[in-house]
Amino acid sequence: MHTLDDTDRAILHDLQEDATLKTRELASRLNLSYTPVYERVRRLEKEGVIKKYVALIDREKVGKKLMVFCNIALKEHSLAMGEKFVEAIRAIPEVLECFNISGDYDFLLKIVVNDMPEYQQFLMQKLGSLENIGSTHSLFVMGEIKNNSEIQIVNPRE
Repeated sequence: MHTLDDTDRAILHDLQEDATLKTRELASRLNLSYTPVYERVRRLEKEGVIKKYVALIDREKVGKKLMVFCNIALKEHSLAMGEKFVEAIRAIPEVLECFNISGDYDFLLKIVVNDMPEYQQFLMQKLGSLENIGSTHSLFVMGEIKNNSEIQIVNPRE
């Protein structure tokens, strides 16, 4: 993988702020010509530094008013059972993020649903149907203080 230089970091910073920026706009911001900026963005995509471009949705405006962090402890810790759990979790759309963690629990899930009755149904029907779950512990978000997807990259223009 190529080492990131100041121009790469500036491109990544600007694209994290606004992924809809066109190459010409990026080039103008960086005082560079179109071609080198285009080639750098393509290289960053090819190397997997830029994984994908997404639209960030205000979950409450689309009716997803309840966010829950759910800790999961597995009954069995074999490779096969762990892989089966991970595969099942990846297929559940309400689970936005899943982390394999250390401590008293094995996984931490970030879940969004419309309301408490929908979460109860989710817990009973979807999570409850997974055979290797030993226990769950749900934490309900009362308010979001900070929600940011931007990874801080030193921007040489600041």
